[in-house]
Amino acid sequence: MVGDPPATGLAFVAAVALQETVAPRIAPAVAHLKWPNDLLVDGAKLSGILLERAGDAVVVGFGVNLARGPGGLERRTTSIAELTGISPAPADVLRDLSGVLEQWLLRWRSHGFDAVRSRWLEGAHPIGTALRVDVAGVPTEGLFGGLDSQGALLLRTLDAVVTVHAGDVFLI
Repeated sequence: MVGDPPATGLAFVAAVALQETVAPRIAPAVAHLKWPNDLLVDGAKLSGILLERAGDAVVVGFGVNLARGPGGLERRTTSIAELTGISPAPADVLRDLSGVLEQWLLRWRSHGFDAVRSRWLEGAHPIGTALRVDVAGVPTEGLFGGLDSQGALLLRTLDAVVTVHAGDVFLI
């Protein structure tokens, strides 16, 4: 939409909305955000988000493991049912997510990315978490240093703070 903050913030808006939708369903387990838009529980992926531009619009796709996590992947997965014994109805999750996403979109549009960034950092794995970031097939290890003002990942290595705009992130 014309006048919206930069679209790069949408991944974080979507991630925060998803975390707030899922968190009550899995308590007391805790889902942490992993840059930029995955939800992990004890290192296992519970959900992810994909954004794709379509003309002037951005389509947001949410993948939430409700009944079971997919197998045969390099990463561990989990599901809401595995964590709680209950598989929520997809329509219920979609209804709740739509409402929370609408609230966060309004907050993003009225207060800008800083409000979203602050909330995202509250829900993320802690500053100082050990990470490996693969950028174009080149792995770099360091510690999570937070986000810059545009949402790029800050990776503290032995030599410097590396700003990562795109790449695969793994907790180590």
